[in-house]
Amino acid sequence: MEVTITPHTHAAHVFGGLRSTEAFYCNFGLNPAYEDELQTAGLRISGRDQDGEARIVELPAHPFFFGTLFIPQARSTVTAPHPLILEFCRATLARSPAMA
Repeated sequence: MEVTITPHTHAAHVFGGLRSTEAFYCNFGLNPAYEDELQTAGLRISGRDQDGEARIVELPAHPFFFGTLFIPQARSTVTAPHPLILEFCRATLARSPAMA
């Protein structure tokens, strides 16, 4: 599935672009009836599929808070980690007491 990423979001920075092809295996999704309420509360929808359904959400004020409705590890390898997995590792290392 192709995901279109919203410009100027943490997801756009992490992915290094505005499009990504991702593996998706389920029928779950974010109920569109709650999108406005969730966004008002601070959750940002930063990626959508070809049907306009939310596929990436983030909390902009958090160092690393992403939710995806696709499976990042499905296309991640040791030599080419998925951008979200790599960013999680970077965020963890940046906040590690051993790195201070």
